[in-house]
Amino acid sequence: MKLYYSQGACSLSPHIALLEAGLPFDLVKVDLKAKQTEKGENFLEINAKGYVPVLGLDDGTVLTEGPAILQYIADLKPSLHLAPPAGSRARYALQEWLNFITSELHKPIGSLFNQNMPDSWRHSVNELVGRRLDWVSSQLGEKPYLMNEFGVADCYLFTVLRWTRYVGIKLNPWPNLVAYMDRMQERSGVTHALKTEGILK
Repeated sequence: MKLYYSQGACSLSPHIALLEAGLPFDLVKVDLKAKQTEKGENFLEINAKGYVPVLGLDDGTVLTEGPAILQYIADLKPSLHLAPPAGSRARYALQEWLNFITSELHKPIGSLFNQNMPDSWRHSVNELVGRRLDWVSSQLGEKPYLMNEFGVADCYLFTVLRWTRYVGIKLNPWPNLVAYMDRMQERSGVTHALKTEGILK
């Protein structure tokens, strides 16, 4: 398998998942502005959507969209319980988390990287994110991970919450989220991914 990624982008979540699953894969870095891989390939010919993550499969096809890729990775190693079994009630709870993270956290937090965003809109987005983080904090409570046991939803939440440090959102109002981030960064798969991408702080 090949994971097409960009440093610190949402592709970090499947990068972590692949390492946690112990699966063999190659990393291919993508310049998202130039739409070119580090090997000189036209990235738009790999993914016409023009963004990462993309997982190149051994049969020559590709899988796109982080939540789908994460579940695919988890299903390759069901014994590790990175995702509940397909069709189970718990699997739908995982999908609920992945959809929430992608729509209610990834999109608004990611939008704050736009330097052209008007201050009034930025303020509104910050307020929205604050309310969403209130809810995440209440659901996490004192649990070590979102669904008690570490899984692919944690790979995604960790990745998106990392962005807060770059867009001026402090996690201090949610001590359990701060502790969660510290706990996640202690995992070997997380540390390895961060080091490989050159973003370990």
